[in-house]
Order: sequence, then structure tokens, then C-alpha cells
Amino acid sequence: MKCLLAALAAWLAVVGSGATEVVTLTGRAMGTAWTVKFQPTAPSLDHEGLRTRLAARLEEIEQQCSTWRPASALSRFNATTHTEWFPVPPELASVAAESLRIAALTGSAFDPTVAPLVRLWGFGPEARAEQEPSPGTIAAVLARVDWRALEARASPPALRRARAGVTADFSSTTKGFAADALSTWLTAEGLPHHLVQIGGDVCTGAAPAESSGWTVAIEQPLEDGNGLACVVRLANQAVSTSGDYRNFFRAGDRRQGHIIDPRTGRPVQGDLASVTVVHPEGATASSLATGLFVLGAEAGLDFARTQGLAALFIVRHGAVLEQRATADFDRMRKAH
Repeated sequence: MKCLLAALAAWLAVVGSGATEVVTLTGRAMGTAWTVKFQPTAPSLDHEGLRTRLAARLEEIEQQCSTWRPASALSRFNATTHTEWFPVPPELASVAAESLRIAALTGSAFDPTVAPLVRLWGFGPEARAEQEPSPGTIAAVLARVDWRALEARASPPALRRARAGVTADFSSTTKGFAADALSTWLTAEGLPHHLVQIGGDVCTGAAPAESSGWTVAIEQPLEDGNGLACVVRLANQAVSTSGDYRNFFRAGDRRQGHIIDPRTGRPVQGDLASVTVVHPEGATASSLATGLFVLGAEAGLDFARTQGLAALFIVRHGAVLEQRATADFDRMRKAH
């Protein structure tokens, strides 16, 4: 699952957090790296035991939401062909519901059933094709992509498809959801001052002592990964970035990025390089970042302003990168 998800979000670099001691734990899960930073509340805290429990929590979520594990709850749902309710764990139902909510909110720019198109264009586990798929092939696969043919319910938790052939992939939501889950767990464990990063998704708890927030640097969308777009300071907020500058191929003079527009069946075109969203919920930030990237620089920015989102759009003009931000994001950036 997370090889796809890692391709759907740009990396965010955690900078610093102040002078007070900060413990850093790291690991790998969901096909990417994770980092947890926190201020310890007791000198005798078992750091290795904590790291093991954090990894176990991520394993629980991955076993529910992975599309790469045949035995996961989501893979077992996707393997069915019937249209009856299929029981799933509560957290998977929650991820599905949030994904469907963002799909409706963005007018289908975000679609959790888009994975067959992602694979068709060579951004899945299969080898990349040497040429673009034909219009007829795109149309045939596009017929299987429609979030409106997918339902989720909370009680009892279950998923259902309206017609055979529709499958779900919540990769664009799950990393943000997992960061939220670790943040909630850390607070419950008496470690409220923390930051969680899973790939390109960051979720922060309470600000470190003697600081107004955790400092997070947002990358400039450059292919070599070297560059800083801006810095924000966050507390009890999440941030996620989607961009096409890491995973793409060129077909003639056209750049084909890995983010597929589920409305056309083709890679997103245009000059938009990346979108960053700051939101109280990581699952929402992650989904919205992908949806706004699909909407594009103009429509996406209009949508973000209408919805009152804190969002940063970075647009290419040849070798020049232009930043366009909503007022909410600008206030966040200028305040620090």
C-alpha cells in the first residue's frame, strides 16, 4: 500500500523544537520511514519499549488498510465480487468514511477508487509501460473508478460496493490517519509534547516547552530534493504535501506525474508542482492535499479559499517557482 502512498506525498523536514531535551525515535512502516519526537515526562522512560509499541500501533493500522498485504482487511474486501456489506475493523471504516467525504467535497478530484488508473500508468507495483496507454484502455479502466459506487458505515463497521469491479485504496488518507493515531496514543501515554512524521505527513501535539510550536520546513518541489520553500510552526495541527516532482516520467515533451486525475483517467497536467495543507486532522490534510493538486493551481486555490483552508500552492514557471497561499496559510507563516 505505502509504496503508492509514499508517491502521493512530498517529504516534510522536521527542523527544530527549542532548547529543551527532545527524544527522537525512528522506524519503518507502510513502505516509508517514520519519526516520533517528544519531550519526556520521566527520566526513566523506556525509549526502546516505546518505539516497539509505536511500531505495533502502526502495524495494527497497516494490517487493516494495506492494499499490498493480501490478508489485510482492505485487501480481503477488494478480493470479493459481491455487493453486500463486508465487515471491517472500525478504523478502516473511519478511514473510508473520511476518504469518501473528501471525494464529495472536492467534486471527485479526490477519489479512493483511482488505484486501477495509477497502475495502468505504471505507478503501481507493475513495471512501467514504454508508452502511454491507449484512449480505449484508459476509458475501460476509468469505468471502474467511481467513489460513488463505494459505501462505508460505522455501526456495525463495514464497506460495500454498488457494483462489481470497484476496489478501494485509501493510501492518500491512511498515512495522515496513522499520524493522528500515534499522536492520540502518545497523549494518552502522558507524552503530550510530540511530533509524528510518517513519510510526508506530520501531526503535532502540544508545543514543546518554551516554544510556540514545532518547527516544520516545507520542501521546495525540486527533483533533487534540495531546497526550502518555507517554515511553519505547528501545535495540535497536521500538515501534508502532495507533489509530482519525485515520481514521474517523460513521454516525448510531456511530463507525466504519478498523481492521476480520476475525472479524466490521465496524469494531472499543468504547472502546479506541489500543494501543502495544514489542518487539525492529519487524515483530512493528507486527502485534501491530493485533491487540491488534482484541482490545479487556479481551481484548487479558489476551493481552498472558499473552504477556509490553510494551503500553499507552488507553481512552476519554467525554472522559476512561484508560491501562492491562502490568507490562513500566510498568517501562519508570517506569525513566526
